[in-house]
Amino acid sequence: MNARSILFALLFAWALPGTVVAQGFAGMGSEAAGFANPTPDPQFDFPTDHGPHPEYRIEWWYLTANIQGPDGTPYGLQWTLFRSALAPYATEGWDSPQIWLGHAAVTTPQAHYTSERFARGGTGQAGVTAAPFDAWIDEWHMRGPDFDTLNLRAAGSSFAYDVTLDAQGPLVFHGARGYSVKSEQGQASYYYSQPFFRLSGTLTLPDGDVPVTGAAWLDREWSSQPLASDQTGWDWFSLSFDTGDKLMGFRLRQSDGSYYTSGTWITTEGVTTALPNGSFDATPLKVSDLDGRDVPTRWQVRVPDHNVDITVAAINTDAWMDLSVPYWEGPVTVSGSHKGIGYLEMTGYDAAQ
Repeated sequence: MNARSILFALLFAWALPGTVVAQGFAGMGSEAAGFANPTPDPQFDFPTDHGPHPEYRIEWWYLTANIQGPDGTPYGLQWTLFRSALAPYATEGWDSPQIWLGHAAVTTPQAHYTSERFARGGTGQAGVTAAPFDAWIDEWHMRGPDFDTLNLRAAGSSFAYDVTLDAQGPLVFHGARGYSVKSEQGQASYYYSQPFFRLSGTLTLPDGDVPVTGAAWLDREWSSQPLASDQTGWDWFSLSFDTGDKLMGFRLRQSDGSYYTSGTWITTEGVTTALPNGSFDATPLKVSDLDGRDVPTRWQVRVPDHNVDITVAAINTDAWMDLSVPYWEGPVTVSGSHKGIGYLEMTGYDAAQ
């Protein structure tokens, strides 16, 4: 095996076919002996908590953006840096148990472009520093003087982007002040977002450069066992309405056909209301056949407590991330009781699983 194959095997051994139901999607429901676990009533420490937490098994810095060109064409942009630990400690050099994975994507109405990077921790190839903020893997980066003003760059074989992000509102915390419960059994993560970024910059596509503007949403989450062992995947929505209000909601699919749900209602000022299990409802309206995978690409989303009854539809139904851990991720439109835009992520729909 070459170095890349070894890295792949170590990082994704739990995601092989046959392990999903037993250990939750991508092994996130497997036991995490020796690692720290989130506890209620977290006390966040910024800017330190914008950086890595090596005592936890899994962590990500996850940005999605709804953008448009001068002619009004809608695009989607994604940049994600994942950290996964083989052991609950941090060391330098090749003894480091930290493994890094980067995903980047651009979605147009007609095409979906993706790219992926791998790195071993401790070598400088990838990492995150909290202040000044810098998250990188190879030449991809998201960095700035602080967490509110960032430059984001990535490139694949058929796309590139170089954009700036300026926060126009506060951080928001999901669940109980950032303690986000994911199951009836109590699995949880620490979870906060910056959903108020304004974006501007350049998108490079096979036909040339496109100046773009829009809005971006950055998620921060870390845990050691965020799922229960019977949870096979999730459907996650981040929606921005024309009123200025926002909605984050997800349903975790369980092997017995039931769901665990959670969400956050976010006002224009960044004031949040937690949506407990059962108060966020998402029902597929249309299923697309993506190379033998049945993937929902149109949804009815309801939040009765906030008079939300909307249709969420993919801009491009073929936004499949055909990467080492496959999933669907792409921009969506919102119609119905509220109008707007957003992003949808769906895991656990791969035909091999």
